Amino acid sequence: MATTIRLVLGDQLSAGHSWFRETSPDVVYVMMEIRQETDYVLHHAQKILAIFAAMRRFAEQLREGGHRVHYLAIDAPANQQSLCGNLDAVIAHYGASRLEYQAPDEWRLDEQLRAYAQTLPVASLMVDSEHFYTTRHEAQQHFGKRRHWLMESFYRSMRRKHHVLMEADGKPAGDRWNYDHENRQAWRGEPREPDDPRPCHDHSELWRTIEQCGVRSFGAPQASACRWPLDRGDALLQLDFFMERVLPYFGDYQDAMSTQATRLFHSLLSFALNTKMLSPREVVGRAEQCWRDGAAPLAAVEGFIRQIVGWREYVRGVYWARMPGYDRSNVFGHRADLPGWFWTGRTRMACMAHAIGQSLQEAHAHHIQRLMVIGNFALLAGLDPWQVHHWYLGVYIDAFEWVELPNTVGMSQFADGGLLATKPYVSGGAYIQRMSDYCTRCPYSPKQRTGPRACPYSVLYWDFLDRQRHLLGDNPRLALAYRQWDRMDAEAQRALSSTALAIRSNLEKL
Repeated sequence: MATTIRLVLGDQLSAGHSWFRETSPDVVYVMMEIRQETDYVLHHAQKILAIFAAMRRFAEQLREGGHRVHYLAIDAPANQQSLCGNLDAVIAHYGASRLEYQAPDEWRLDEQLRAYAQTLPVASLMVDSEHFYTTRHEAQQHFGKRRHWLMESFYRSMRRKHHVLMEADGKPAGDRWNYDHENRQAWRGEPREPDDPRPCHDHSELWRTIEQCGVRSFGAPQASACRWPLDRGDALLQLDFFMERVLPYFGDYQDAMSTQATRLFHSLLSFALNTKMLSPREVVGRAEQCWRDGAAPLAAVEGFIRQIVGWREYVRGVYWARMPGYDRSNVFGHRADLPGWFWTGRTRMACMAHAIGQSLQEAHAHHIQRLMVIGNFALLAGLDPWQVHHWYLGVYIDAFEWVELPNTVGMSQFADGGLLATKPYVSGGAYIQRMSDYCTRCPYSPKQRTGPRACPYSVLYWDFLDRQRHLLGDNPRLALAYRQWDRMDAEAQRALSSTALAIRSNLEKL
């Protein structure tokens, strides 16, 4: 019988895929750790380490299940460090007559494998990853030719189609679609942040190998105590803990930030989801069952489910509709380089020091830290969205381009001019003060708009609106802010603009 090669990428670690229902001596599963993937952007050390460790464990489990596996470690002498180069060698080695691969989630890899398959002298087939609720282009079909896509309408259609949080009469649970306004409480220390249930894995030997191979990275490796799931078993334990102990509090505090906590009531399941150790359906199903069993309030469950059924599927649709080229969006023409403290966390701004410092230490920060602290500053300061995108793609454990790019370029930086979001997500320091304890020990004051204690957010917010009025002045969601700006006297406006210019000219010293 002729041999079939089946490629498994590092974010395709789904034991439930139909490929693995039966074993066959004529099928070889190929997995590879390659410099092509470690080097296309500078990655956080934990991201490289956790993915390689999970890949190795997945290969081990496939072998235990009776499957044939050809695994190329990063230091293997035969490793050509490129996807296509290794596939050529493996196909030749086995005399394979067929290549199969699951649809990649990133346009870059999808295009590479599509072009490669066209040159092969053997048959090839791309199959579905069987992971998402939607097809790649389902969101585009939903919105048709509309220029602006509203996630809420897509979210409601998804709820109806998949009967998520719906009643028998076709109405949403609780007779409301969205409980977002109830999920915006600050956290003042109670209830206590749950203990971290995740096991520690010692990947020191693997990390030494990665370093010896010359793979560059940044951030803290935490190689001897890696908390990211090694396999589906780890991920399921983490899922159980979140549903039983954490979900009831998620809604109230999902936007809260604190120097006293890094996880608060967030699930940290996105790495397991995005590497497909967990399926979105099982996570959503568990959350909905918690509500139906009375174990978690509807507002918390709806808010959590909206992130998966709504936002996660929505941004994937945006990604496939807008690529290639979406990563180069820059409607404001921002060109400033990222300050050096994006790589060290050493800035006097307490909110940025904590959010970036946590990102570098943990390879994770929750969505408000990413959006309203780091992303907010990047947009107000005029940082180059291409550089911002690459930093986000590299620093976060759960960042794969299909989900990270629309969140960064579209939502966080509004660089697409409003294709994804209805307004820029910008604010002054007052929002950060309201939702966190960051400002209590910061040398800058949210109430100061001039002078040495002027909060960069409070100053740059008004400066940004003024500078971009030609693009944003007609946005109805910013009408109130522009009326406030117009009510300021000319001297106050000039003082703000002057202070903002000084800040933008000296970002490294903030």
